[in-house]
Amino acid sequence: MTNVKKHLSLLGLKVKDKVTGYTGVVASIGFDLYGCVQAIVNPGMDKDGKLQDSQWFDVNRLEITDKTPVMKLPNFEYGAQAEGDQGPCEKPRMNKV
Repeated sequence: MTNVKKHLSLLGLKVKDKVTGYTGVVASIGFDLYGCVQAIVNPGMDKDGKLQDSQWFDVNRLEITDKTPVMKLPNFEYGAQAEGDQGPCEKPRMNKV
């Protein structure tokens, strides 16, 4: 598995930041011009149903807490999504924290 595929395989997994303890689901992976590979972690909703703010973390700070993706992942290798011709997958379910 290439490193890019390894990083993309984090999408949809539940993770915990080793430094802060912040938990949530990896919603996006970013590869920036300066060499950083980061993941945006979405913590979901609070007990009152308010959507919480997502945060970016370097991938090497993240610990996988559940290896089962929360939803089916898009196919970024073949087809319309790979070509950038298709929008998002189905709307994700909202889960309370």
